[in-house]
Amino acid sequence: MSDNKPSNWSLYKRMWPYMKPYWWMYLLAMLCAPPTTLLTVYQPILLKRAIDDHIRVGDIAGVQSVALWYLGALLASFVLQVGFSVLMSYAALRTITRLREGVYRHTMALKQSFYDVRPTGQLLTRATNDIESLGETLTAGAVTIVLDVLLIIGILVAMFFYEPRLTLVLLCMAPVIAIILDRLRRVLRRLYLEIRESLSAVNAYLAERLQGVAVVQLYSDEARSNAEFTSRVDRYRDATVRSNIWDALIYAIMDGLTSVSVGLILWAGTGAVLAEPMNPGVLVAFVDFVGKLFRPIQEFSGKLSILQRAASALEKIFGLLDEKAFIEDGDASLATVEGHLVLKNVQFAYRDGSKVLHGIDLELHAGEVVALVGRTGSGKTTIGKLLTRAYDGYTGSITLDGVELSDLSKAAVRRSIGMVRQDVQLFPGDVRFNLALGADLTDDALMAAVDVANAGPAVEALGGLDGRVAHKGSNLSVGEAQLLSFARTIAHNPPLVILDEATASVDTMTEARIQAATDAILARKTVLVIAHRLSTIVGSDRIVVLDAGRVIEVGSHAELLEADGVYAELYQQQFAEPGEQIA
Repeated sequence: MSDNKPSNWSLYKRMWPYMKPYWWMYLLAMLCAPPTTLLTVYQPILLKRAIDDHIRVGDIAGVQSVALWYLGALLASFVLQVGFSVLMSYAALRTITRLREGVYRHTMALKQSFYDVRPTGQLLTRATNDIESLGETLTAGAVTIVLDVLLIIGILVAMFFYEPRLTLVLLCMAPVIAIILDRLRRVLRRLYLEIRESLSAVNAYLAERLQGVAVVQLYSDEARSNAEFTSRVDRYRDATVRSNIWDALIYAIMDGLTSVSVGLILWAGTGAVLAEPMNPGVLVAFVDFVGKLFRPIQEFSGKLSILQRAASALEKIFGLLDEKAFIEDGDASLATVEGHLVLKNVQFAYRDGSKVLHGIDLELHAGEVVALVGRTGSGKTTIGKLLTRAYDGYTGSITLDGVELSDLSKAAVRRSIGMVRQDVQLFPGDVRFNLALGADLTDDALMAAVDVANAGPAVEALGGLDGRVAHKGSNLSVGEAQLLSFARTIAHNPPLVILDEATASVDTMTEARIQAATDAILARKTVLVIAHRLSTIVGSDRIVVLDAGRVIEVGSHAELLEADGVYAELYQQQFAEPGEQIA
């Protein structure tokens, strides 16, 4: 294990903010521990009294009295232990829920560049399997060790009180136990970390292949994919089997040590060590003490496995929570938004350092429709991502109504700038939810947006606003899903709208319906159209042609055709027959 890995204790301490709201539950549970310890220690003492004070003298009535006390101690100890377990479980489940919510909020706040390099399955493992393993830790691990420690201390104190020499004989086993537990702790930490990593790899691979199952089947890649998945599952299986072996070894060793210790007690207590044999009651009490002593030690060793599993999970979870890949939020806002957007010398590079944008200058006046065109990789979509603050780190200046975009709050930017994307994302739920997405919008406003977007037939086919949208919108065609996405943007009524390849994946009829909606309602807004199909932007006020992250041409459709440059070449490639010239 490398030196820079966090210690177990430092990881456990970081759980406190999530446990703090339920501190009183943990406190009540802890208050059950001392009386439970006293009652457990009292039981062997009662056995000693029953044998030495009553059975040896034939006092049956005394034996019956002690038996009642013994039964009462057992029942009281049981009630306290149940109370301890219930309180711990209640608090632990709420702590885990709080942690899970924190992980979800954190991941939702991370910028999109973080997700560019993180497999979805890996993040799912952090939010599900890793957090779930902590529930067992809180209910049967970290905090309950306090009860075990109290029991061990209480039993040793009682044993020293009755026969210190025999107790010292028993403590000869302590170094052996300490060495074994330390060795197991190191091995289990490594194994459980390997389990977490291998399970994350399994989930990541599974999520990727499920998302791309159509491509896997299309190219008959099932056999190789199955083999790859099997290799990852085998690694997870092997690590789990090894951890189970070590878990079983813990209990086997502790059982063996318990038997050896009882043998030592019997050997020493019958006169082999002491000057004279122990009283029968003391000997029986010591045998009972040993059984009760090794039970928490055995549970402690078992909880050691749980704690190591939790430490490995916490290392992964807090590794995610320590990610600071956030878009820095500004504090400025706009009372009203006209939609005047200005980009000056904007430069931007993704994570690999290679620049995508090289000094972009662009201005969109309020109510103007401007189109961005260019070959693939020219930087069109990147500009859209910067405008919606999906990415940051640009140099130069981007202002909305005179205010720098990075100074505005993310919420203000996203209220002001809407986007219709080519890759539509719909969620399982009703149409109303997919259009409003949490905004306080009336059904009348939603239906008005549906009508403007020409999405009425699709919504009616689903059953209206209460109709259900299936997983990934599978009960809708690509064009219908795009129309719903368009309606969603219209319903939220942003002053500036970006159409990012919004018609690239739809049929000609649907494209015409989207174009009609654009002409009908967005003429009053600032519109930035990112287009592959040049037919959709012929009527734009201005067309900006990008190439390799630079603006190379600006003008109207007619002006750019007349200039006979890159735009004319692109238009010629899309619409002209071979050998035909564009007038």
